[in-house]
Amino acid sequence: MIEPTREDLLACLRVSRWADELASRAYPSLLSLERAAVSAATPLSPGEVDEALAAHPRIGERRAGVDAEARFSASEQASSASDDAVLAARLAEGNRAYEARFDRVFLIRAAGRSREEIVAELERRLLNDDVVELAEVADQLRGIALLRLRATYGEVAA
Repeated sequence: MIEPTREDLLACLRVSRWADELASRAYPSLLSLERAAVSAATPLSPGEVDEALAAHPRIGERRAGVDAEARFSASEQASSASDDAVLAARLAEGNRAYEARFDRVFLIRAAGRSREEIVAELERRLLNDDVVELAEVADQLRGIALLRLRATYGEVAA
């Protein structure tokens, strides 16, 4: 049985409504927790997207602190590290352009993606309209939340 705590849930997705909803009961399996998590996060309101993004650093930057969210972020971005100066410049410019265009940080599930893949996705998403991009950000937040739930509760469920 998995009994998620609000604190653990907020480290997975910093949306109070979502964490409160999921922490209100126990789950017989990780799969049932994952299903409930996706359901509770679909949809995320624009305000909830903003709430969640406040806990995420820019891609290529580290989140300050040593809490669970900072550890998750560092681990998730580890595979995208690169010494390529041209790629770093494209990422920095893409981040600036994205923030100017959408008025929020660019978010992507970085785990398992190369820096080149992330930059290509950033450049593609700059062409989205506001509605499509909000839906993509919400989808990325759900994906990150699932990865973090698995990391947090996967062994409990085994």
